[in-house]
Amino acid sequence: MNATPSSTDHRDHTYGTDHAYGTATDRTEPADQEGRTVHLDTAGWGTMPAAVRALVADCASREDRYGPHELEEDLEDVLRTEVHERLGALLGVPAADTAVVTDAAGAFDALVSRLAPGRGERVWTTPYESAARLTALYALRDRTRCTVEVVPLREDGDLDLEWMARHIGDDVALVSVVHVPSGCGIVNPVEEIGQILAPYRCVYAVDASYSAGQFPVDAGRIGCQLLTGDGWRFLRGPYAVGFAFLAPRLRAVFEDAAAHRALPPNAAVAGLNAALAHHTATTATTATTATTATAATDGPAGLAGQGLLPALRAAVEECPGIELIAPGRVQSAILAFRHRDLPAALVRRRLAARGVVVWKTVAQETPLHLPRSGATTALRASLGLDTTPQDIARFGRALREVVREETAGAQRPRPARTLPPAPAPVLASAPAPVPPAGPRPRPSARRHLTLCPTP
Repeated sequence: MNATPSSTDHRDHTYGTDHAYGTATDRTEPADQEGRTVHLDTAGWGTMPAAVRALVADCASREDRYGPHELEEDLEDVLRTEVHERLGALLGVPAADTAVVTDAAGAFDALVSRLAPGRGERVWTTPYESAARLTALYALRDRTRCTVEVVPLREDGDLDLEWMARHIGDDVALVSVVHVPSGCGIVNPVEEIGQILAPYRCVYAVDASYSAGQFPVDAGRIGCQLLTGDGWRFLRGPYAVGFAFLAPRLRAVFEDAAAHRALPPNAAVAGLNAALAHHTATTATTATTATTATAATDGPAGLAGQGLLPALRAAVEECPGIELIAPGRVQSAILAFRHRDLPAALVRRRLAARGVVVWKTVAQETPLHLPRSGATTALRASLGLDTTPQDIARFGRALREVVREETAGAQRPRPARTLPPAPAPVLASAPAPVPPAGPRPRPSARRHLTLCPTP
């Protein structure tokens, strides 16, 4: 695709994406250059392939030049047909049952805000639920007087499926499960849960924000009625666009709620469409070599099955003072960890100074899990399709250097603090100085809002 519009006809651009994606080696810098940034935050923000980034920029330029209505007309096939066909193929569902949204949490909230469980009926969630989805569930509880129950965990961190099988009934109106949580890499058994719930009337909602793009996500096999996801994480699309699968019985309810919410920008939808095409092209070459996991160091067929997750885990475990946060038997391409003594924010900044990007996560993002594990902040590293063994090795070296330097600095004795001389006494007849009027100074330290779990 040309980067600029034609001077003769501004409608000569084709926004279909059969040709608008790169290859698996699409990079702006060679992998063996030490100066290249090592991006280990795909879970937070997947770097867009060059062709996707160029398409989004081109759409923004054309919208600025010709207006949003002209762009929407040019993108009509993409917006109304092509992106839904790609989403249907990604999720294993009919294209007509998909929707494009701004983000997964907003889509979940839109639907939950229209549900009406009876007084005393039960809503299930898990300790791995995000703060945004918990907020929607607690609002549902307060509005309808239903009860919110948290599915317990086994000792290894997996969800207790036997408990679910014993306690399920027709008074369970909604079950919300996150496939892969943001704060750690566990892969929850959403298909097995779907089999437990299938004979009952409850709405089964799955958050696939951190799993879609990592490994196959088939809503039909899962058996859910709602599946939501973000397009800018492992799918590597632009920000502010996500997707949803809706069972036919929920379509009218969701569309009525979504009609009062903002739509994603047309350029972002076109970018998601191109990112889906790129994802299909790049993952097709690795699908034959990926294997499904059963051990704790493996993951589902996808990124974690390519041998990089064990290397990432080893790089973290070899660093003194580091503790893993890795509950559960099956892990994805996300690894959370913390240092016993060093603040996570400090380690993240020091790694960034060495060209290694990871994410700092706070306990309030998953308020039912991390606070109870004793972690208030942690670091999160996540793999991408373009992550290389050299990236993992460089990350390991940088992490060891940061820990060694900061630990040594903390152990060095600090010079004795000298107090300034006392001010001269003020005579009784002298008036006390009055500070000049003005706005109160704002504190310079950045603070986190603490969310307390509601029973």
